[in-house]
Amino acid sequence: MANQTQNRSVVHDTFVLERTYPQSPEKVFSAFSDPKKKRRWMGGDDEGFVVESFDMDFQVDHYETWQFSFKGGEKIKTEIRYQDIVENNRIVVVYTMTFGDKRVSSSQITTELIPTKDGTKLIHTEQGVFFDSVDQAEGRKVGTKELLEALAKELEQH
Repeated sequence: MANQTQNRSVVHDTFVLERTYPQSPEKVFSAFSDPKKKRRWMGGDDEGFVVESFDMDFQVDHYETWQFSFKGGEKIKTEIRYQDIVENNRIVVVYTMTFGDKRVSSSQITTELIPTKDGTKLIHTEQGVFFDSVDQAEGRKVGTKELLEALAKELEQH
């Protein structure tokens, strides 16, 4: 038991990403709230991700779950619980991520949608706790930037 506790660590990190989209807050919000749209831009199927299951109930105190793998690797599970939803304005979630059978992180995300004269300014604030050096905050930030780019493509194409 002593060896297991010696290898345990916790890293806290907060990052903020901002992105402007030429679409309205209503259209951006819809990409988060509509399961078909969200599955398209977050699914990553063309990036080597294989989504095994996806379920979404976009209501406060309800859940969204993903089970997937990356390029044939171990199974990854994400469990999201909606904490606050203000239509076309704000979404707050808490989520955990598990690799195989090991919990690797827990985060809270606030997504703000601010109308601009040319569209929408999205502000993504993530406050994360990363366990045992398995998942790293910098990697999460890079992955989130890629998701915001995928959202841009979704908004352009649909």
